[in-house]
Amino acid sequence: MNTYRVLEPTLKDILNGVQPLREDWVMRFKIIEELEDVVRSVESLRGATVEPFGSFVSNLFTRWGDLDISIVLSNGSFISSAGKKRKQNLLGDVQKALRQRSGWNRLQFIPNARVPILKFENASISCDVSIDNMQGLMKSRFLFWINEIDRRFRDMVLLVKEWAKTHNINNPKAGSLNSYSLSLLVIFHFQTCVPAILPPLKEIYPRNVIDDLTGVRTDAERHITEICAANISSYRSNKSRAINQNTLSELFISFLAKFYDIDSKATEVGICPFTGKWEEIRSNTRWLPRTYALFIEDPFEQPENTARAVSAGNMIRISEAIQTTYHRLVMANQNQISLLDVLVRPRISRSIATPVGNSSYTAGHNFRTPIGTSSYMAGQHITTHSQISRSVYSPSQAQFQTHNTRQASHPNISSVQRMASRPSSSTNRRQENQINNSSSPGYVPRSYIQGKPGWRPKSDQ
Repeated sequence: MNTYRVLEPTLKDILNGVQPLREDWVMRFKIIEELEDVVRSVESLRGATVEPFGSFVSNLFTRWGDLDISIVLSNGSFISSAGKKRKQNLLGDVQKALRQRSGWNRLQFIPNARVPILKFENASISCDVSIDNMQGLMKSRFLFWINEIDRRFRDMVLLVKEWAKTHNINNPKAGSLNSYSLSLLVIFHFQTCVPAILPPLKEIYPRNVIDDLTGVRTDAERHITEICAANISSYRSNKSRAINQNTLSELFISFLAKFYDIDSKATEVGICPFTGKWEEIRSNTRWLPRTYALFIEDPFEQPENTARAVSAGNMIRISEAIQTTYHRLVMANQNQISLLDVLVRPRISRSIATPVGNSSYTAGHNFRTPIGTSSYMAGQHITTHSQISRSVYSPSQAQFQTHNTRQASHPNISSVQRMASRPSSSTNRRQENQINNSSSPGYVPRSYIQGKPGWRPKSDQ
């Protein structure tokens, strides 16, 4: 089919254009370090830590992606759970501290949001800061772990995000979809294609994750991580599981086909990644009364609707964008220019100069996610259940381990750089070879990863 012949290299060129470069990673690390300095200067936040989450940690952000950060309050070894009023007051203190320093622009405090946030820009990167957002931290790790099952998940999320921005349907403030919902739509598509690429998420973690984020933080995180590690390992090693061999172009078109009539379907059914099924709204008491234009259940915080911001008017626009793109992609005699028009924004289209059939994807794609992707991800890499003890650490664990030795053993390295857990020696050797054999700019300097060769997500190797 001519569509796939032209679309496949086009999608790969788009990926090569939207994936973060070395400087995109470095700049985000720098912002986190600078915010740490600010937080340390605020008396009411004594002992608090600064921990990123969202697409930066799940490795699903594009070059222009926002940066989500949680200020985690000191509560001994226990998970902190500040009330909304206290969160509002603390974010107000952070806002005052930021105003006294240069580089923090477009400060906007939104105290009455469901989760109070402080928004700002630094180096043209939009940042959202919240307090004690353990839910966001854990959800980010789950999405990162899902990358371990199939690397096409990350590719599809990046493509769908850029497509949604192109059609102005990736803006919850304007009544359309947020990026988390788009990621869940890709998960659901991968669960329901034939053969399935991903399992129902209840097969990875059978409970509501948020309910288990209580007590001692390291114990809660270890409990959740070990269950997920064992279940992901079991799923991946299942020899009887049919393997889906679809290309990105086939998956992208089938994604559009699956949600082609979403505006009419959404009146009757909701999307449930936890079960991996369309669920009838009227028979699901958790979702009643039906007051939303679209229901995408948060699999980690049931029965919350991640698409609650979508308005009825924007539901129509979302459906129209899907239908318009689908018809354009399946038309005969397409070329790359006509495809780019419905897939990417103009600045991406202009940057794609590689002719179809000579895609730079093969040469460049593996370098776009740098070694040392994020020191916050290093401890979240899931391999097999037996490797849990040496390969899975949470950011809080790494912080706890290094807190008392900060000045003595690492006087010149910030806590951001030290949050990474140490990879195995075989991983170190492989990564040193990759660094030494590559001249690609897509690598983070070693100084950003504890002065050692950094860790790289398995899904990008």
